Amino acid sequence: MEELDIAKLVSQYGFPIIAAVGLGYFVYYIWSWVTDKVDPVIEESHMTLIALIDRVRMLDNDLIRLRTKLDMILQQQEMMKNEKDNNSDSTTDSTHES
Repeated sequence: MEELDIAKLVSQYGFPIIAAVGLGYFVYYIWSWVTDKVDPVIEESHMTLIALIDRVRMLDNDLIRLRTKLDMILQQQEMMKNEKDNNSDSTTDSTHES
């Protein structure tokens, strides 16, 4: 078997041809690496990302519900406080009139 002599190949075929063949192999190697190694990992990460997005949406909905409940409770407390103040004012007014 003969050894690969790059200088001999360059002198026989020219640098542009050898460079094109080398770059072609490089592109093929990168393409096969991406399809064999990277695509499965990206697909798995994609599914994980979808699951995380769903969980974030569920948490957001829960926060909205809790915020609504808290607002209702605060509003009800404010109404009760106003009613208590109104009742104490009316009681005070009736004692002053007598």
